[in-house]
This record gives sequence, C-alpha cells and structure tokens, in this order.
Amino acid sequence: MSGLPITVIISTYNSEAWLAKVLESYKHQDYENFEVIVADDGSRETTKDLIDSFREDYPVNLRHIWHEDKGYRRQELLNKCIVQTEHDYILMTDGDCIARKDFVSTHAKYAEKGYFLSGGYLKLDMPTSEVISLKDIENENCFNTDWLKKNGSVSFKNALKINVSGILADVLDTVTPTGATFNNCNSSAWKDDLIAINGYDERMQYGGPDRELGERLFNYGIKSKQIRHKAIVLHLDHPRGYKTKESLDRNLAIRKNVKDNKVVKTPYGIEKLKD
Repeated sequence: MSGLPITVIISTYNSEAWLAKVLESYKHQDYENFEVIVADDGSRETTKDLIDSFREDYPVNLRHIWHEDKGYRRQELLNKCIVQTEHDYILMTDGDCIARKDFVSTHAKYAEKGYFLSGGYLKLDMPTSEVISLKDIENENCFNTDWLKKNGSVSFKNALKINVSGILADVLDTVTPTGATFNNCNSSAWKDDLIAINGYDERMQYGGPDRELGERLFNYGIKSKQIRHKAIVLHLDHPRGYKTKESLDRNLAIRKNVKDNKVVKTPYGIEKLKD
C-alpha cells in the first residue's frame, strides 16, 4: 500500500445507530493505507457486537479499545488509544461524523511535519440524520445537496462545503474567518507531537478539550492548516446530556492557564506527572 499510513480514531459511547453509519463510511474510502480504532468510553455489549459484525468484511484493520463506564472519561481513553496506534499519523473524529470517500486521502495529502490539520463539518438536523441509510453512504447520496434538501435542509454555507473543490476550496480555506483549531470531529496530527505535549488533559470534560490540546500544540511550536472545505464529514444530530456549566467553566479556566503560561505538557495526560 502506498501513501502515508494513518490511524483513524473514532470516539463513541452507546450510539450504535450512528456508529454503524460512521463505520460504513470508512468501508468506501478511496484510500487504503489506514487502520480504524473505535475509542469506546464504556459502551454496552451491543456496541462490541456491532463492531464485530463490521470486522467480518472490513477493508482495513478495525480495532476496538474499550474501558469501563465510570462516567465521562473520553480524554483518558483517547490517550490510551494514541499510544496504541500502529501508525505515526493520527486522524481524530467522532462516532457521529460520516466521512466522505476522500476524507482520509485528503488528510494524507495535506499532512506535513510541523503542522496539524483542521477540518470542518456539516451539521445535520435529526430528521436528516435518521433518514441516511448505509446504502446512502455507499452511493454517496448523503453528500449530494439535492438529496439533502429533499430529506431535510442544508444551508448555503454547508452546500458550498460539499460542492467546492480545487482552487476554489483553497481560496475559501484561506479567507474563512474560522480559525484552524484542533477539533475532534475532523483533525489530524503526528503521533510524536501528541505524545510530546502528553496528549489530552484528562481533567477536562465536554466543551473544549480538543481545542485545549491544539492550543498546547501551538505552544509547542506546531502550526495548523485549514482544510474545512476539503475534508468533509456530516455531523449527525444528538443530545448532549453531559454538557454542564460547571464543566465548561472548569475547562475555560484550564485553557486560560494554558494560554497565559504557554503550557506545552499537561501534567494530567498520557504520563501522570503529579498526583
């Protein structure tokens, strides 16, 4: 196999219907040199059964890394996955993000030492999220703006993301006011860089742990590239019961400290540097 070897890490928790759609999308990539790790934050047995059923005829190596459900411990699990990847380049995404067929190949194309890549997503409403079938993913109906309009709604901005390519995509990625931040829907980085900053800060709950990781990558000297109009995922709708004001406030305080003190290596990451 040619091209940059990549590990795709997909986060999930008790969302088999959405995970099935996401796993289906990685069966139809136009790129072969990658593995998939499902990072499972303590899901029930039916999630394992689903992954096992996909593994039977999956075109690439499909792994399942699980730990016990003791509440929201996603960052701890992602750190476990980072150190267990087979490849030196890591693409982070979520179990609610369907990947277009050129998703992995786009990250491979733009990967460069000294950089991480920042992609975007098209947020779908619940009716559209539910109506997408595995067949719609295989034949790419769900990435067609006419199909999306017929089965829900699609904004002008999202339609633009799906339809642009080449020079126009380059221009839009250059002029977009959206910052090229690290986001777990659609970002990739070198394993060595992630380990150098000690991975994710495991104190952080929902609301910015990926941004904080990216901010420490910046402090480490890594730059970012914007590929939000090139690397495309559809973000399926879901409730966010784990989002609390307390966790958001704590996360903002951690991020402020990272910014003010130019923190590179979290003490609460892959290696536990203090109690």
